[in-house]
Amino acid sequence: MTHPARYLLETTTAALAPDPHASPLVPRIADGTAPLTTLAALALEQTWVIPADRRAFEFLSARGEATGPQAAAFFTALAEGEALAGERLTAFTRACGVDEPGEASYEPLPGCQAYPAYVAWLALNASPADVVLALTANFSAWGGYCATIAAALRERYGFTDESCAFFDFFAQPAPELDRLAVAAVQEALDTGRLDAERAHTYGRLLQHYEAMFWDALTRVP
Repeated sequence: MTHPARYLLETTTAALAPDPHASPLVPRIADGTAPLTTLAALALEQTWVIPADRRAFEFLSARGEATGPQAAAFFTALAEGEALAGERLTAFTRACGVDEPGEASYEPLPGCQAYPAYVAWLALNASPADVVLALTANFSAWGGYCATIAAALRERYGFTDESCAFFDFFAQPAPELDRLAVAAVQEALDTGRLDAERAHTYGRLLQHYEAMFWDALTRVP
């Protein structure tokens, strides 16, 4: 018999799987036709996304302490992961030809920052358990994109392992995070604190905002 929480996570992830053509930039990176300026913009947008998401996850963890310790543990792990990813981002940014002054003066794109803005909205307004379900569904697509980009950076652009480490981090399997997600969703099911329909709405919006992220980058000259 399938574990109820795992079944819900799997079916929600399948239902929210993005259109294969939702991210037009990733295939261009994969075949090496995306210019270095676009890769640089990707790196610079992430310098804004990563710290914003980390703070949102820390806030969700603090909120989860009052309603569900398993959800709190899940968001603590996410926040710690964002911190580790941030440590790996600088090497990618520098490999794209962006120095510290260039990073400091960069003006982010609204289409790219809609995603972390919505994650912050979820941190303030949504039930932590519902966010666990929505984010887990979204992460599966992001992990696949990162695996493709990491391979292309090496094969098409000649980037070093160090400069690819940011994408390697998100591409690798995360069994402990999966375990925490199942525990958090099951805890919410057991206590009646999960609204699967609402979580599906959150996940659908996250997928659209992620598509906006990639679309905005395709317009970088």
